[in-house]
Amino acid sequence: MGKKGKKEKKGRGAEKTAAKMEKKVSKRSRKEEEDLEALIAHFQTLDARKTQVVETPCSPPSPRLNASLSTHPEKDELILFGGEYFNGQKTFLYNELYVYNIRKDSWTKVEIPNPPPRRCAHQAVVVPQGGGQLWIFGGEFASPDGEQFYHYKDLWVLHLATKTWEQVRSPGGPSGRSGHRMVAWKRQLILFGGFHESTRDYIYYNDVYAFNLDTFTWSKLSPSGTGPTPRSGCQMTVTPQGNIIIYGGYSKQRVRKDVDRGTQHSDMFLLKAEDGSEGKWSWTRINPSGAKPTPRSGFSVAVAPNHQTLLFGGVCDEEEEESLEGDFLNDLHFYDPVRNRWFAGQLKVLAAPGAAGQLESDDDDGPEEAGVAPVEPSPRSNAMLAVKHGRLYLYGGMFEAGDRQVTLSDLYCLDLHKMEEWMVLVETDPESQEWLEETDTDEDSEEAEGAEGGGEEDEDEEEEEEESGEEGGGECWGTGRRGRGGAWGQGRGPLPRAHSSPPFFWSQDFKVY
Repeated sequence: MGKKGKKEKKGRGAEKTAAKMEKKVSKRSRKEEEDLEALIAHFQTLDARKTQVVETPCSPPSPRLNASLSTHPEKDELILFGGEYFNGQKTFLYNELYVYNIRKDSWTKVEIPNPPPRRCAHQAVVVPQGGGQLWIFGGEFASPDGEQFYHYKDLWVLHLATKTWEQVRSPGGPSGRSGHRMVAWKRQLILFGGFHESTRDYIYYNDVYAFNLDTFTWSKLSPSGTGPTPRSGCQMTVTPQGNIIIYGGYSKQRVRKDVDRGTQHSDMFLLKAEDGSEGKWSWTRINPSGAKPTPRSGFSVAVAPNHQTLLFGGVCDEEEEESLEGDFLNDLHFYDPVRNRWFAGQLKVLAAPGAAGQLESDDDDGPEEAGVAPVEPSPRSNAMLAVKHGRLYLYGGMFEAGDRQVTLSDLYCLDLHKMEEWMVLVETDPESQEWLEETDTDEDSEEAEGAEGGGEEDEDEEEEEEESGEEGGGECWGTGRRGRGGAWGQGRGPLPRAHSSPPFFWSQDFKVY
């Protein structure tokens, strides 16, 4: 009895500490957010000038990451919303909506009155009711210099049949955050984790919320058992049995002034609704077998036709107090929830190693080995994924080349039934991308222009990606990157730059439902 009492007391103490930290972060970040609210309001005033739906055929969207890529439930279309881009000096945020017609291989920019404010590292979920609805929660807005952040706690729905945006106002929902994950479960949206960051402080979450799609009401869930530690940018998917899987993610802790310790989590948990108990859930830690992914952050997630979870790419970082080196990845992994097992995603036809979309290196020894190099996406983090008719679509993301961050705008397709080869639908040339070296002075006029970033040519935003060390083996020390999540997700949902290192980004949002 004494031990149990001590354990409960310790648990309550941890909750009080977390509550104090959240209050502290909230107080310090409020001033920052007030500064950014005026800028956001200015952009909304510009958006309010749109009074009718305008659909314009266009070239592929500009480079970006931490956007959301979703599949239309009734049409052969992919829907791209939001995102960010960084050109070396300024951060660009977007609230543009693009539609990719799969059969016609064509893009359309769709301008709809009263859209959500510009953002990245949000979450997007598609549900079939009413001709299709795209639900969006949270995310963040960044100042042009990438030093201040506004975390949204708003909920929006795009009615796909009527092409209208609607903000759904309901009390009791999650606090403002980025890098969270959200899935559709029965007639509810289930949301987990994420993070909130100000200039001086940050906090990661492991709370769970449910939004009822019938009553339009939020409820905070209190699952029994021991669940995941606070994190952002994790994998969150629904199993065929109706349970929810949480895997991996990123978090960091302050170990001393201006020094943080990042963790790339590699644990897995099952969130299950208890039978016959309305609103009661439980956590269970599970240990899958098979060829597990190496620890990483910034990976992207989708759901394959056989209900297996697909994980692509990401970055494994080695971080010290004054430096940060990232090993970017382009491997595929599948998780089978029925067998609780990981599988490596190997293509059936492979030639000499090689990848499209990488910067050329001065120290290449010579041409590729004899034979044709296979077409495949270059290693990257924070890419956007979606699956339609058994085909995986991969768009954008980022990688680093020295002190330069390269943001991508390419589009690839892989037939998951055949698993033979990647098809290039949109090519990108990283060599032609603008990169401006950082300067010591900032001009206010440039900042306003950069934050607005809505143009067809220079619409791109940057986000710093979360950086981490691996849980249970691989901690990162130093100023670190932010861990957002993630347009899917890519994911965290993060973006700021570390003051003593080049700009980095987090993991993208999870996007396929």
